[in-house]
Amino acid sequence: MSEKTGAAIIGEALSASGCTHAFGIPGGEVLALMEGLRAAGLEFILTKHENAAGFMAEGLWHATGAPGVLVATIGPGVANAVNVVANAHQDRVPLLFLTGCVDAAEAETYTHQVFDHQAMLRPIVKASFRAETGAVGAMIGKALAIATSGQPGPVHIDVPIGVAEAVSKEIGYRAPCRVAASTPRRDAVLQSARDAIGKAERPLAIAGVDAVNEDAADAIRTFCETHQVPLITTYKGKGLLDENHPLSLGGAGLSPKADKIFMPLIGSSDCVLLLGYDPIEMRVGWREPFHAEQTVIEIADVPRLHGMHHPTHLLPGQVAPVLEALSEGLIPRRSWIYDEARAARDALIDCFTPGEAFGPGQVFDVLRKIAPSETVITADSGAHRILLSQMWQCPDARMMLQSTALCTMACSVPIAAGYKLGSPDTPVIAFVGDAGLEMGLGELATLRDQKLPVIIAVLVDESLALIEMKQRGTQRPNLGVDFGGTDFPGLAAALGGHGVWIDDAETLKREAADALVRDSFTILACRIGRRAYDGAF
Repeated sequence: MSEKTGAAIIGEALSASGCTHAFGIPGGEVLALMEGLRAAGLEFILTKHENAAGFMAEGLWHATGAPGVLVATIGPGVANAVNVVANAHQDRVPLLFLTGCVDAAEAETYTHQVFDHQAMLRPIVKASFRAETGAVGAMIGKALAIATSGQPGPVHIDVPIGVAEAVSKEIGYRAPCRVAASTPRRDAVLQSARDAIGKAERPLAIAGVDAVNEDAADAIRTFCETHQVPLITTYKGKGLLDENHPLSLGGAGLSPKADKIFMPLIGSSDCVLLLGYDPIEMRVGWREPFHAEQTVIEIADVPRLHGMHHPTHLLPGQVAPVLEALSEGLIPRRSWIYDEARAARDALIDCFTPGEAFGPGQVFDVLRKIAPSETVITADSGAHRILLSQMWQCPDARMMLQSTALCTMACSVPIAAGYKLGSPDTPVIAFVGDAGLEMGLGELATLRDQKLPVIIAVLVDESLALIEMKQRGTQRPNLGVDFGGTDFPGLAAALGGHGVWIDDAETLKREAADALVRDSFTILACRIGRRAYDGAF
């Protein structure tokens, strides 16, 4: 039986789970909690907004594998974080959201900044707890287990001031038991799926975010190479198979141009394998993409309740062990990769090869060629993300990070900052539109304060290009999408970084090379002009 403050128990539990940092903005209601985190070895990173703090926590998770920690004070601090918590829920990010609150008795007669945090957050978290003296260790153990199990996600913990400060006499934190990767029973469904793969002449696989979170890349590569199965991924799944590999068809989900190639290919397959594929990332055109005559084998470790598609064979379990079980006794055979699938790959490459005029395609092409192979990139929401996701080839998973389910703006710079914090030697480039950068300008100061030499490639067109394209496409008037220009190089200098205007490929090559060795952040302000994305994706 230990005697420690509630804050100390929470801090020690997070430290034992590998957490090294917490992100947020202080308030009086979280001071004791922050001290408990510091005493346990977690460094607190001050950001300019709770939304960015949550995205920095996500970036650090991608780099280190430890759950993210977001701290917010009572009332407005909690409300500010709603977007990033919802993003963590949809994008399957393990995030511990610690919020300060007044003690229950005080809340009965004191109303300043007080509202029901749990009621607001429950629809967008996997679970919500209110810490209680005497059971803090049991509570934080449950929270960590829930955040990291199955499809990862955010868990909220309301920590009253009195609980954080009081000594809690209890057993304390115990690490949650880890469930071993599950393998399907060797029953009729498994054998039927194995038989279908064995007979298939045109097998095809689609992989997504769950395969990334299960670290199933090696198993997928082995299966695809052994049985000559072409692989499509979601944008979140880019790099599960090296995108330079002849079996890789790259990412899919948001580009109509790409779908014109993908959909006929999927429709002509006689056996589709869904490997940790969660269609929450996909546009409306991916509803029911399979026809009645197709065999569709889905491997998923959590129930699929979305209704976006309906498999013929459902194999519960994690991707790697299920693929191993499916492979038993299968004889490798020649696949259609040498015919239609390879033609589709070539068509996709041609479709997204940039022209000679300077624009977003040239920006992405130049930076892909000059950036070291180990470079990790992040992408904000907007037109640039769709084109970038089709053009940028990833040799491994988690090398292009983005908000793919919620598709929220102002995420790329803080995700890049968090990743750089966890992997200082990895080159990191954040791609963002000018509106997205303006939405989170304060975090440039965070880059300065933390001395994080992130490269920011901002596509400057002074318009919400994706929405403007939709307005024109539906014959609506231009409304609320255009805005004035910002001096991004001047802004970079004012906030402790370096910035430069980019108007051609040669300047971009030179400035990007300099940025890769600079010890402060760099803004490459690429002027692409309005309507630069017309026909691009």
